[in-house]
Amino acid sequence: MDNSKTRDGFSLAALHAGDRAEFARVVDTYYEMVYRLAIRMLSNPQDAEDILQETFIKAYRKFHNFDGRSSVSTWLYRIATNEALMFLRRQHPELTPIDDTYENDEGLEKPAHIVDWCCLPEEELMSAEAQAYLDEAVESLPPNLRVVFILRDIQGLSTRETAEVLNLTEMAVKTRLSRARFKLRELLSKYYGEKVAEESKP
Repeated sequence: MDNSKTRDGFSLAALHAGDRAEFARVVDTYYEMVYRLAIRMLSNPQDAEDILQETFIKAYRKFHNFDGRSSVSTWLYRIATNEALMFLRRQHPELTPIDDTYENDEGLEKPAHIVDWCCLPEEELMSAEAQAYLDEAVESLPPNLRVVFILRDIQGLSTRETAEVLNLTEMAVKTRLSRARFKLRELLSKYYGEKVAEESKP
């Protein structure tokens, strides 16, 4: 029996054998991580709970296929992401995949309306209202852009890790992230533009 460890310290042999105690360690370690991804993707606690449950059910059933070349966390991210995207496609069949025609930032449409919010008070930038608006802006992104932004800029994965999770090239990840950031900056400029205008009133 293989006694090797995964990158994140779990017993690969135990996971392959369906050891419940070792699997429980995986769940305890990554429960919150998977839920945070699901709630960011779906913006609905019940739907996020469903994705969380389905992710760990599939992981338990398929751990015998896990070869240990990636970390368990990356593997779980991949399952959770696929489940969330499939859920969104079922709920919104009109959604279409993102076209990665461009391999770099050249040709990306720049935001049409940019506001300089550097002079707003810090409490305005960090307010609950501003955070709620940011959450709405992220939710408005097409799913394929949203998931890249969430994995890279919210969950903190590297470009390489994000590419591994999504089965994309690193260049495709960078392109989608650029598009997501441009779109968010435009949306946030609209919000902060109103705040700047309010601050400028005599």
